[in-house]
Amino acid sequence: MTTDFLVVDELSKSFGGVKALDRVGFSVAQGEVLGIIGLNGSGKTTLVNVITGFIRPDSGHVWLRGKEITGLAPEKIAGLGIARTFQTVRPFHHLPAFKNLIVPLYSSRIRSAAGGGRWGDRDAVALDLLEEVGFERDSSVPYKPAAALPHGYLRRLELARCLALRPEVIITDELFSGLSSSEVSSLMPLMEKLRERGITLVMVEHRLRELFRLARRVIVMEQGRKIAEGPPQAIVADNAVRETYLGAEL
Repeated sequence: MTTDFLVVDELSKSFGGVKALDRVGFSVAQGEVLGIIGLNGSGKTTLVNVITGFIRPDSGHVWLRGKEITGLAPEKIAGLGIARTFQTVRPFHHLPAFKNLIVPLYSSRIRSAAGGGRWGDRDAVALDLLEEVGFERDSSVPYKPAAALPHGYLRRLELARCLALRPEVIITDELFSGLSSSEVSSLMPLMEKLRERGITLVMVEHRLRELFRLARRVIVMEQGRKIAEGPPQAIVADNAVRETYLGAEL
C-alpha cells in the first residue's frame, strides 16, 4: 500500500462523547525522529495506545512496512518490531532490574532472530543493555528490585526493555517526564545514539527544548486533532501553535 515505513491513516477514537482522536494521519520514514507534542488531553497517549495495539480505533488504519497492523494485539505488534515506553513506568517491581529484561529477551521476536550469537546468555545480555542505558554495571544497582530504584533509573529501565526487543521503531510516551534537567541531559546522548543507529523514534514529549534537538519534524495535537506539522523552527513560529501553548514552554 505504501513505501513509507510507519503510516498512520485517518485514525479516530471516541470515549463516550469525547473524541480523543479525530482523523489523525501522518507517516514516518525509516530512521526518522518524529516529535509529537500537545497539551494534556490532546490525544497523544491515545494515539500511542492505538498504534501499539492497546486500544482499537473506531476507524482508520496503521501500516508498518506496507503491512496493515491495525487492531493487532500488543505482543504481535511488538513482535513486528515496534517497542514503546509508558507514561507511567510499569516495571516488575519485585524483580531485580536486570531480570526485568528477561521477558522481552525470551520473546518470539528474539528467539526467531537470525544468528542468535550474544543473545544466548540472557542475564549477561540484560546487564549489557542496562549498561548501555546508563546503569553502572559494577555497582549493586542492576541487582536491586525495580521497586527500590529511583525514578530516573526506572525511565532508563523502560528504554532497556525496548532495546531488548531489538526494535525497528521505539515510541516513547513522555520519556523525560519527572526527570531533572541533569537526568534529561544524561539521556540525550543515548537518544542521539539510537537515532544514529537508524532506529525510528516517535517521541511524545513535553520537554520541547530537548525534543527539538532530536526531532527534525514535529506534529502538534489539540483536542484529538493534528493542528500543525513541520520542522521545529516552523512549529515555534506557527501562530496556532503559539496560541495552544500560550503560557507553556516554547
